[in-house]
Amino acid sequence: MAKPHKHTLSVNGTKQVVFVDDDTEPLLYVLRNQLGLKGPKFGCGVAQCGCCTVLIDGVITRSCVTKMSALADGAEITTLDGLGSAEQPHPLQQAFIEEQAGQCAYCSNAMIMGALGFLEGRANAGNRAVPSEDEIKQFLSGQSTTPPFVYLCRCGSHPRIVRAIQHAAQGMVH
Repeated sequence: MAKPHKHTLSVNGTKQVVFVDDDTEPLLYVLRNQLGLKGPKFGCGVAQCGCCTVLIDGVITRSCVTKMSALADGAEITTLDGLGSAEQPHPLQQAFIEEQAGQCAYCSNAMIMGALGFLEGRANAGNRAVPSEDEIKQFLSGQSTTPPFVYLCRCGSHPRIVRAIQHAAQGMVH
């Protein structure tokens, strides 16, 4: 029997040591099955829907296709579980509540984590302006990202989601 592979990660600010039998195991399975995190979800399994979105070292990443072998020792992983709480939600979570942007919640993880990476990436690049509705739509459709990640909402809540991202950005970028 092969010896399990040890990985040290920082997940939501906490050092975690995990073991996998096969380094090709997706990060998503480790987050959900070993660490008990419920934010990232399994949707399509091929990086198309966004349900599994996390930030790895600040970069938007689809965890369903990210193999454990691809992670650097000590990689910083941020999931929806680490953003806020019911008592003190993150500005994006609060904006989604206020704009009633989530209906079935299928896309909530994708939309919030993707938007976080989008807004923080813009700010880190020196762009502290609140994104326009068109810029947010381009981001959600994959037109302004590399790789071109698309964010799918099965309920058709996109207008509310766009408003929620713009609402949150007003407080986050200044």
